[in-house]
Amino acid sequence: MSRTVIRGGLVITASDEIHADVLIEDGRIAALAASGTPAAEAWSAERTIDATGKYVIPGGVDAHTHMELPFGGTFASDTFETGTRAAAWGGTTTIVDFAVQSVGHSLREGLDAWHAKAEGNCAIDYAFHMIVSDVNQETLKEMDLLVEEGVTSFKQFMAYPGVFYSDDGQILRAMQRSAENGGLIMMHAENGIAIDVLVEQALARGETDPRYHGEVRKALLEAEATHRAIKLAQVAGAPLYVVHVSAMEAVAELARARDEGLNVFGETCPQYLFLSTDNLAEPDFEGSKYVCSTPLRPKEHQAKLWQGLRTNDLQVVSTDHCPFCFVGQKELGRGDFSKIPNGLPGVENRMDLLHQAVVDGHISRRRWIEIACATPARMFGMYPKKGTIAPGADADVVIYDPHAEQIISAETHHMNVDYSAYEGKRLTGRVETVLSRGELVITEREYTGHAGHGTYTPRSTCQYLN
Repeated sequence: MSRTVIRGGLVITASDEIHADVLIEDGRIAALAASGTPAAEAWSAERTIDATGKYVIPGGVDAHTHMELPFGGTFASDTFETGTRAAAWGGTTTIVDFAVQSVGHSLREGLDAWHAKAEGNCAIDYAFHMIVSDVNQETLKEMDLLVEEGVTSFKQFMAYPGVFYSDDGQILRAMQRSAENGGLIMMHAENGIAIDVLVEQALARGETDPRYHGEVRKALLEAEATHRAIKLAQVAGAPLYVVHVSAMEAVAELARARDEGLNVFGETCPQYLFLSTDNLAEPDFEGSKYVCSTPLRPKEHQAKLWQGLRTNDLQVVSTDHCPFCFVGQKELGRGDFSKIPNGLPGVENRMDLLHQAVVDGHISRRRWIEIACATPARMFGMYPKKGTIAPGADADVVIYDPHAEQIISAETHHMNVDYSAYEGKRLTGRVETVLSRGELVITEREYTGHAGHGTYTPRSTCQYLN
């Protein structure tokens, strides 16, 4: 039996803050006891970690990543090995990535392909959602089987006609199936058919720079698709999780649905909270670094997103980590913004950026842990194994220095991408030590983990629906 004691830290979960020591046995949290009490003092262990003056928080759960995703004739630049290592550096100890069904192929083929990419390569634990690109009778039957084996969420796209796109009838059928089998439909809510018309018109006018990516993917078309997805889910009697919400008009649709008592959930991402169309407009094609979908919005949307996180109209902050290098990948879209691969790096930055939001007064410390750890774990059927510090939970624990200062830079990050979306941003707070199932992955700012430590985690259904 291996034992570790973490002494003297402020343990922060979604519900509590307590000065406590934490006992870890065989990869799990065994006990907590108030620091300095006889119960805590009586613990002996092979390893003692001093967390005095630091936070002791659950490892982050990033419920939206795309490692090795094929997109636009290229691939996301992070592998499961490099991406999960970078995640660990940023205090994230579980990712939920997206396996992809290609049109004409089965869900099983897509899931098997993603298992093959990830197995033996991950530094931290991982799970999968399933992208459903081809709804038919066989696909619908497969959804039932996947739910039974722990792949309990399915992503559909109202965007990207000809690639991932599903029409309203296909979406309704999948939602009806998930209403029966307990699965959760995740929706990329943008009106892709209308957007394609606007893209064609913009290019015909000679509007080819990256900033036009944001102008054609209009906030109203995100709001319209969000509204339509909500109504289809209501007809199907199914829950709905809207991914990467970026527009205040879409937040309003979610808030309205939740006020009506519907099981509708929303996720946003750090890029929408900290970046804007100002970045897309950067000269010399630099704006291409910030091309993602849904796109960055004008700055005034940020306040509404923060408000949504405070009022719980938005429940989760994930990264949608999907990095493409500026050189050779983003550059594919020089002269045609529609050919810029869509995606940003961020898996390493999320926990720190959200701590900065605590420092800046946008959210509380407990809300930080709630939106980054506990709620994603509950939403996707992994709580309390993941997302909290409590007896029986996996010992996924981060020692966090709330006073350390850092400057984000591509020169010092660990993601396999040649730029940072947050280059030069000053932050207060930094990950110091990370344990994954009791094993040290980051030890006082040194990487001590290894590929293959991370294991696949089957999931139960959404715990907000039980």
